[in-house]
Amino acid sequence: MSILEKIQSSDDVKKLSEEELEPLCAELRAFLVEHVSKTGGHLASNLGTVELTLALHRVYDTKTDRLVFDVGHQSYIHKILTGRRDRFSTLRQYGGLSGFPKPREAEDDAFIAGHASNSVSVALGMAKARSLSHQDYDVVAVIGDGALTGGLAYEGLTAAAASGESMVIVLNDNNMSIDPNVGGMARLLQRMRVRPGYFNFKRWYRELFSHMPPLYRLNHSVKEWVKSQVLPDNMLSAIGLDYMGPVDGHDVKQLECVLRWAKEMKRPVLVHVLTQKGKGYPYAEEHPELYHGVGPFDPETGVMKSSCKCFSEVFGESLCEFASASDKIVAITAAMASGTGLDRFAVQFPERFVDAGIAEGHATAFAAGLAKQGLLPVFAVYSSFLQRGFDMLIHDVSLLGLHVVFGVDRAGIVGSDGETHHGVFDLSYLHTVPGMQILCPASFRELHDQLQRALFALHGPVAIRYPRGGEGEYKASSCEDEQLLREGADLTLLCCGTMVNEALAAARILEEKGISVELVKLNRIASDLFPLALASLQKTRRMLMAEEVCATGCVGELLLQQAAEQGITLKAAKLLNLGEGIVAHGTRTELLRDHGLDAASIADAAERLCAEGKQ
Repeated sequence: MSILEKIQSSDDVKKLSEEELEPLCAELRAFLVEHVSKTGGHLASNLGTVELTLALHRVYDTKTDRLVFDVGHQSYIHKILTGRRDRFSTLRQYGGLSGFPKPREAEDDAFIAGHASNSVSVALGMAKARSLSHQDYDVVAVIGDGALTGGLAYEGLTAAAASGESMVIVLNDNNMSIDPNVGGMARLLQRMRVRPGYFNFKRWYRELFSHMPPLYRLNHSVKEWVKSQVLPDNMLSAIGLDYMGPVDGHDVKQLECVLRWAKEMKRPVLVHVLTQKGKGYPYAEEHPELYHGVGPFDPETGVMKSSCKCFSEVFGESLCEFASASDKIVAITAAMASGTGLDRFAVQFPERFVDAGIAEGHATAFAAGLAKQGLLPVFAVYSSFLQRGFDMLIHDVSLLGLHVVFGVDRAGIVGSDGETHHGVFDLSYLHTVPGMQILCPASFRELHDQLQRALFALHGPVAIRYPRGGEGEYKASSCEDEQLLREGADLTLLCCGTMVNEALAAARILEEKGISVELVKLNRIASDLFPLALASLQKTRRMLMAEEVCATGCVGELLLQQAAEQGITLKAAKLLNLGEGIVAHGTRTELLRDHGLDAASIADAAERLCAEGKQ
């Protein structure tokens, strides 16, 4: 029996001898590569945190102590060590294990994670709850250096330092997030990484004098002098956190020792851990950015299965084309240049490319500043991350009517990353932003044309929503606000974006059943009327809207409201959408089916609606 096969819970990790730790780390890395090569997932970050996670489980009891991950994509080892190894083949699969911590999945998962920079604030809340409830458990937050580009991290750090609460903050420093880190904190950490002498001295000093308290106190001034000589001044110590490190993140014995010291201090302590992203798998070590989030690949060669062209790639290509014609265009990313298709722009126009780090609020306000001074900023950002900049959308962009273009990537269902990453809320809040115009392209060609329209024909804030992955049956393009795709008399079927592909298939199903569907595609969502759609509703008196968004604030609600205001009396109406918007992980096909948004379900709903309208 392998060492890994003996691990059924965190308790089993604590029973291991020191001699078993290094071979267990090798087994864990082999297990990760074997399984993630089949399911896809976040590989490099988990390979880099094997020893750290093992040490955490030897020091803490995650069933009672609270281990809070930041982002959470580095939680695979934690899942394996807490009784989920036998289910790991279901990772990110429909009905299987999530790729992120989920309290409903196991009590060892203290909190949900998916977005960056919040772990310290959450952990501090748990520590405060412990004090107020007079309970006895430990709290530790694990945050990466990439998350320190987000302002929320500093709010949490300063509050934790001021609180005096007993908690440990582990800074997992691998010198990158998805793209290389940017900003002043990254430069500070670079200086701290190359000066580990203080920690080595401190470890020797404590081991030598800990059994002689008077001598320990007498020599404290010596330690402080050494500290001033070898440890650079840093903001972490300045705000009141006890700083320990840098520590070798691939030495379990050293990590365990330092974590126990930090835990025993009973106050806010930050442990700075140096890790290598992708460690133990040569391909991931050499190209950690490529193996951050992967699809299935050949573990022997590292070769990933080829993927089709996607909307993000088309967006990036189109933006490069338009930037060649206008030197006013500036592209902005929040640490996702490759994910949003801006990597090509970064190479072609480096002086007009800005990586703001994991700081969507800053990126939005920064774009507003650019626009106010006459430039044309384009912020490409995942839908689920844009919601972090909502205040800036209103206060910094909308109130002055500034012309900022938002490339809202991953709009709609994104698949295996689950509820923290589905882009199902942006449309609901974007149309509440005064002056915001929302474009919904459904094909590669249409994305190109709508981007051109957004840049050079429209004014004020503009958002272009497009999905993850490739295009479907619909490959045409229209820059009209609305588009009549099929004429019919029995029912008006409305859709926007790539939902048009399911709507077209549903219309054919209904045609075979003798039901005449009028299909209207909405290309622009704004606060004004939808004349074509309303005219169709006036004719058919039955409305079916299919949207890949949450129910609250969906376009269907807007249309029903406008129909009522226009005095249009409907015989029947039905809004198909994603309900409250909390959607599990799975393939897009599986999730559309489960939420009644695939072609067959749309056709069934239309048939029932027509029958209902005849009663």
